[in-house]
Amino acid sequence: MPKKLKTKAAAGRKATQAKSHVGAQRSVAKRVAGKLQHRYIPWNTIPLEDLNPLLQRQFVVGQELMLARVLLKKGCIVPEHSHHNEQLTYILEGALKFWINGKEIVVHAGEVLCIPAHMPHKAEALEDTVDLDVFNPPRADWINKTDQYLRGQK
Repeated sequence: MPKKLKTKAAAGRKATQAKSHVGAQRSVAKRVAGKLQHRYIPWNTIPLEDLNPLLQRQFVVGQELMLARVLLKKGCIVPEHSHHNEQLTYILEGALKFWINGKEIVVHAGEVLCIPAHMPHKAEALEDTVDLDVFNPPRADWINKTDQYLRGQK
């Protein structure tokens, strides 16, 4: 075969391989970009979930975290429970009294409570309260609505 034909054939194979490689890279890039895509979610676009007459919530779930906005009326009791999720509770308005690790702790607006995984805790709203809870990993029982300990309180 003449040298020019070999070179053209080789060049054609290389071009096909390059196109295939670029296509594969684009495909991978799209999948990676899909996983890393951001979301903008105003709270007012998330319906409030009524858990009981004194408790409502909204939440957003990421890949590794869950952020919940919890609204508690004065006197609302969150019964003692524990979960495998680490929890950060930041009080935006009001105050919650926690029973945790054998202690009573009142957390006021502007304060944060860190609750380790598997640590039993209970809370009572001392006034109308809005808190933000962060969970890692996301709470499957909240997502699946199997969190009966929060539902039906009067």
